[in-house]
Amino acid sequence: MLHLGDLKGAPPGSRGRSRAAEAVPDWPARLAELAAAARDPRLRAFYAAGAVAGDTALKDVPMVALDVETTGLDPARDEIVSIGLVPMRARCIRSSASRYWVVRPRAELNPESVTIHAITHAQVEAAPDFGAIIDELLPALAGQVVVVHCREIERAFLDLALKARIGEGLEFPVIDTMELEARLHRRPPPGFFSRLFGRKPAPVSIRLADSRERYGLPRYRAHHALTDALATAELLQAQLAHRFAPETPLRQLWC
Repeated sequence: MLHLGDLKGAPPGSRGRSRAAEAVPDWPARLAELAAAARDPRLRAFYAAGAVAGDTALKDVPMVALDVETTGLDPARDEIVSIGLVPMRARCIRSSASRYWVVRPRAELNPESVTIHAITHAQVEAAPDFGAIIDELLPALAGQVVVVHCREIERAFLDLALKARIGEGLEFPVIDTMELEARLHRRPPPGFFSRLFGRKPAPVSIRLADSRERYGLPRYRAHHALTDALATAELLQAQLAHRFAPETPLRQLWC
């Protein structure tokens, strides 16, 4: 994924709203409400698949890791060029069931984004429009808790991509591995001596690669949607193994 500014590398607390300030929906109820209102039958079926309850133990939660590559970082102007999905559970990653799509954006590719994600003009010219994969993408996400590293990207780009093709947006529950790292590494208030001598604690990077390194996970090639989805799945498993019990309720993590 293109990393915002690099947003995936922004110091904890420097982006967006904190979890405390963000109201987390009752996802089963919210999806039922959206199913009743959806006009497109594919979107209606997606919402009708529902979501597990917030008190479900993490070990029992069906999940799919998701990453998108884009033409740039502005969802209002840029578009998706590739999507990677990796089905998973807390202790199992189903790599053999992974899905990967390259799609043709309506926005122009720019040299900077091509350098990052290595998807060329020739590849996107031969690829289908995002609208052509909706029939495959929505069922692959239905009923799952989506695992991402920076929810602002995947949610915003997928929502706007659906609106541009079918006139309706997309909402879904996520576990954000970057937000989980931010909880652990948010900069604490400076102590007495730090205030006295004007010293500030160094910020901790919560980029995907740096977060993985803290758990002893290997380095992968960055900015390939399928590889980044797998990297995010592995990071979540490491976070769960180190910091959460298998019986921890889902509501403590999702947003």
